[in-house]
Amino acid sequence: MTSSPAPQPLPERALDTTAERPWPLRLLSAKMADYIGKMSPVWVEGQIVEANRRAGMSFFTLRDNAADMSLRLTAFSEVLDRVATPLAPGTHVVVQAKPSFYAKRGDLSLQARDIRPVGLGELLARIEQLRRVLAAEGLFDARRKRALPFLPACVGLVCGREAKAMDDVLVNARDRFPEVRFEVRQVAVQGVKAVGEVSRAITELDANPEVDVIVVTRGGGSVEDLLPFSNEALVRVVSEATTPIVSAIGHETDAPLLDLVADYRASTPTDAAKRVVPDVVAERHGLDTARRRLEHAVGARLRAEQERLTALRTRPVMADPSVMVTSREESLARDVAGMRRTLDARLERAAVGIGALASQVRALSPQSTLERGYAVLRTSEGHVVQDATEVTDGQPLEAFVASGRLALAVTGTSPAAPSSPAAPSTSQTTPTTPTISG
Repeated sequence: MTSSPAPQPLPERALDTTAERPWPLRLLSAKMADYIGKMSPVWVEGQIVEANRRAGMSFFTLRDNAADMSLRLTAFSEVLDRVATPLAPGTHVVVQAKPSFYAKRGDLSLQARDIRPVGLGELLARIEQLRRVLAAEGLFDARRKRALPFLPACVGLVCGREAKAMDDVLVNARDRFPEVRFEVRQVAVQGVKAVGEVSRAITELDANPEVDVIVVTRGGGSVEDLLPFSNEALVRVVSEATTPIVSAIGHETDAPLLDLVADYRASTPTDAAKRVVPDVVAERHGLDTARRRLEHAVGARLRAEQERLTALRTRPVMADPSVMVTSREESLARDVAGMRRTLDARLERAAVGIGALASQVRALSPQSTLERGYAVLRTSEGHVVQDATEVTDGQPLEAFVASGRLALAVTGTSPAAPSSPAAPSTSQTTPTTPTISG
């Protein structure tokens, strides 16, 4: 026979467990009980929501309203005997307790060693401290406030179940504007469930694109009753909403933190109804008044313009409009005639000046000299002859006259005529004039 393999030891740490080497449930429960049993006593805060007193041992449910969590709390009679006031549901307490884990049922509970009810003064002090913290974050800043819509198509309403505050809002709003629609969410408005239910209702309505404004209301109450509306979690939900929110909690003397973070604070549910919808009768009256004023203003303007047109028609120029055209036509004709005279005079002066300049040009022109019978002699090399000594007998020349040219040959030269009456000096050379044959 072959012997079966020896069982492997269980892992010591949770990190070492695998699908092949798991812990049995009893081991996990035992380790949890051992770990929790080593914890030191701790002071915790919460609200008692259930109380079951028995001889020797009492059982409570302690809830954290902000997180909607609860644990079972047990207390021996000697611990309860030291509490000055009865621990009824709704009482806020601070408890020194030792965590305990019952492995067989997997039950985590707190074993109370000291229970101290939180008084009203301490609650108000905590609310004030929270108010300062949230104010420092800017949650109550006026620049964050959103304007309420003038004419909402749909109003979200968060209120108590079968509460008078709901009727106050609905009746007064519909009296003012019968066409307004409501999305109503009835929730707990006090007690341990209030924070969670109100927060969820606001979040749901804020996500509805048809809801234009949200009203959160309840009909007053004690400071303890209004504590959920000063809860930090609820205040932050309101601050993060994108839909304008109206707070209508209690009366003028009640001021929960919801009033500070909301976009508008209404003193009562009735006041909230008046703020979220306009009075259709008053609006129609205002429209009628505005229409009458507009009609009066337009009529007055029309009459004034009619009188102005009548006055214009009575003027002579309006009786015979051609007079204005005729007078302008005559003036224009005079101006044109004057411009023509001025232009003619300037043209005449310019023509005279141009004629004089043309005469000067003609007088100075070589062509004019040639036309008077003179000629220009030029050698075959293109040299212009200015002196008889520049040519020799038999040298061919070219003569340019006013019209055409001549081919010539030098047959002889003779001296030039004296340049002055005085007799020339014998020491000077007498210029000669060439004799040319054609």
